[in-house]
Amino acid sequence: MKKAFLILVVFQLMACGELQQVVNQLPQSTSTLDIAGGLREALHMGIEKRVTKLTQKDGFLKNDLVKILLPKDLQKVDKTLRDIGLGNLADEGLRVLNRAAEDAVSEATPIFINAIKNISFSDAKSILLGSDDAATKYLTQRTQTALYAKFNPVIKSSFEKVGADKIWNNLITRYNSIPLTNNVNPNLTDYVTQEALDGVFTMIAVEEKEIRTQTASRTTDLLKKVFSLQD
Repeated sequence: MKKAFLILVVFQLMACGELQQVVNQLPQSTSTLDIAGGLREALHMGIEKRVTKLTQKDGFLKNDLVKILLPKDLQKVDKTLRDIGLGNLADEGLRVLNRAAEDAVSEATPIFINAIKNISFSDAKSILLGSDDAATKYLTQRTQTALYAKFNPVIKSSFEKVGADKIWNNLITRYNSIPLTNNVNPNLTDYVTQEALDGVFTMIAVEEKEIRTQTASRTTDLLKKVFSLQD
């Protein structure tokens, strides 16, 4: 067991050494400032091209990558309502959850912009040479807490604005009145907040991967220059 652990440590150290060697071999003509700038452009593109779409009508609902479905304990509610001919009510329940997420995402851009501006030069090269979603992970770590604090009250307010609280109250009441079912009473605000966050970062990761793997997606000279280093 100890031997296996030592082997693992050695491999990790070798990997770190190889990464540093690659970093050291980057062309001198490409400065750390260029790399940080390229990463900022890539993340800005993810926000403008992908995240902005989530704020539009059906931005979540008609996007299978981020569509918010019911939490596990409510999936039985959805199925039961459909089984007894109340599919329209179930559809409306899903619609208002996704509408609330659309409202919340409009609050994200200023928080993202602030985080992107603060990408440190020391992080820039390791992010560039990281996984296809390394920049997205960096952004997630630095914005998730602030985004949750912004999203949660907006989603709560949106529930009230679009009548989601009444719709779900009606939906749950109808379900709970069905014989032989166990009553449910979930708090959906936290659930939708987390799902909205996941959806935002999923779409940024999609754009980042495209820029990393498809040269046609590098639409500026800086993107071409910087991301050619990791090809």
